Amino acid sequence: MYSLVTRDDTIRIPAEYIRQGRKLEDHIDELALDAFEGRFDENEDYTLLTFDHEAVGRGKIIHGDGAIYQNVRFKALIFTMENNEVVDGAVSEISEYGAFVRIGPVEALLHKSQILDEPVQVNLGIRRIEGSKSGKHLEEGTPVRSRIVSKSINQNDPRSSKIGLNCKMDGLGAFDWLEEAD
Repeated sequence: MYSLVTRDDTIRIPAEYIRQGRKLEDHIDELALDAFEGRFDENEDYTLLTFDHEAVGRGKIIHGDGAIYQNVRFKALIFTMENNEVVDGAVSEISEYGAFVRIGPVEALLHKSQILDEPVQVNLGIRRIEGSKSGKHLEEGTPVRSRIVSKSINQNDPRSSKIGLNCKMDGLGAFDWLEEAD
């Protein structure tokens, strides 16, 4: 789920950014983008975009560092995922483990054991996962509705975060499977 929130945080402004003739505010936008965007926060919310950065109060200089630590208030567009939340996404890659599904700005794994209640065959040559009895299949680009069943978020390296999905329950799976069930 996407939401727009107002946040307060601190950015580090290195000494080399403090030059005669430029204001501190000139650097805040640039440094805040690097500090906050494309990262998970302590609540496991993913920050996509920040804007309207404004300095709050005076910054602090820590002895021996030389940088200014400045409190900043800004607006942020965030993406939140809850365990057991039903999400829509699209298959971005087929692997020997299952299908990677893009949900919002992140990738999640739909393990081959979590796709159907029947054995599945993974064919990497044609990039397809197919049920051995029903013939239901997933390919790259297939829209999928799934449930988030596990999250292991790495705040330091968002790309190494692991999100697990499940499609075995009623009302979940590839969109064309859901249409057939109606």
